[in-house]
Amino acid sequence: MAKNFVSNKDESVPMFGNAFMDFFSRVHFTVPLFIYVPVVLFFLYRSLFVFQTNILFVIPFAALGFAVWTFTEYNMHRFVFHWTPPGKYGPRINFMFHGVHHDYPSDSLRLVMVPVVSLPLAAVFYFSFNWLLGAEYVCPFFVGFVSGYLFYDMTHFALHHVNFKNKFWLELKQHHMVHHYSDHDNGFGVSSKFWDMVYRTTFKKKKSAPVMVEEEKVEQVVEQHM
Repeated sequence: MAKNFVSNKDESVPMFGNAFMDFFSRVHFTVPLFIYVPVVLFFLYRSLFVFQTNILFVIPFAALGFAVWTFTEYNMHRFVFHWTPPGKYGPRINFMFHGVHHDYPSDSLRLVMVPVVSLPLAAVFYFSFNWLLGAEYVCPFFVGFVSGYLFYDMTHFALHHVNFKNKFWLELKQHHMVHHYSDHDNGFGVSSKFWDMVYRTTFKKKKSAPVMVEEEKVEQVVEQHM
């Protein structure tokens, strides 16, 4: 993906010429919570009260689901979102899925996954896991998997719009800011740096960017690493 940083203002540029289609390219960061918290509660209910799965099985399966999400998050970000399909429309497709976020990283309406994308993906993941695990154990697993997705979405929004003081969150924000403003080819973990360490896609020590969100300061960071 080319370094096409355009603006760090909280502005939302049109993605489609059609206003109806463009409406669905934006989403408030709280929308995934309204959609997927009930999903988590539903599968937790099914696990505990319909299948009456022992809590000793629910907890590790949920933890496994959460861990699998972190692996999924990393690989989707690296190999799907940062992939430009071949052909005439490849760059356009890349821009719609992820390039717009790199061009306008502070656009608060394009920081979490839109439902028209996340819902079909959730269905595909659910039926795949159901096939692998069966109806009983997919429930606690999916509780963890969807919780991991929500953690990712909320973390991503916060990394761009929250000023942290906690060391852990500051380091995570630093990691993501370097990915945006300095090195797009590394640092694909958003909610965790773990898989970057596993895949060896962490940044070189000289790659650093102060945790700043003001436009003029971010532009200084970009100029330093061009």
